Amino acid sequence: MSGENVTVRTASAEDAERLLEIYAPYVKNTAITFEYYVPSVDEFRRRIAGVLRNFPYLAAETDGRIIGYAYAGRFHERAAYARCAETSIYVDRSCRRCGTGRKLYTALENIMREMGILNLNACIGFPHGGQRDETLDSNSTEFHLHMGYSWVGQFHNCGFKFGRWYDMVWMEKFIGRHDAALPPLKSFDEVRSLVSQRYGIK
Repeated sequence: MSGENVTVRTASAEDAERLLEIYAPYVKNTAITFEYYVPSVDEFRRRIAGVLRNFPYLAAETDGRIIGYAYAGRFHERAAYARCAETSIYVDRSCRRCGTGRKLYTALENIMREMGILNLNACIGFPHGGQRDETLDSNSTEFHLHMGYSWVGQFHNCGFKFGRWYDMVWMEKFIGRHDAALPPLKSFDEVRSLVSQRYGIK
């Protein structure tokens, strides 16, 4: 499958069941997420709706089937962090390395830029001491590097799952200029019409 056949649209709470199908193997079999238990469909609906109150939540489709998703959220509650957002992405394990992740993150970046966000931050699980295994490798950090993120920090032995310890790294990407005078921030709803026209994201 080629990324050329993938379209990106705004996800909705009605997509929760399929999005959870994509997410569940990451919870059960990997340390890519430090979540221990697969959430219920109702909980996942609430999470999607919560993100969409202010930020984009995107789904990638091919032939009408969702094969990945990405979303952004508040980096920190303090007002001074308002120009920063944390990003997350999950792609169906059978559809990786086909351009879906790049398409999702490019769309997410375009939207965040229109909203007035300047910094994108990603919190990523990382094998402690570089000891990769079946639960965690460096694919996530390598993907973010390819997408223009920089490695800015590493916390050691901070995540415990599957009876072992994992590190966590922070990566960041600047998508705007850090001027003293900035236009007002906008919510995702405020830019949806614009990004639909400009980038084709429905």
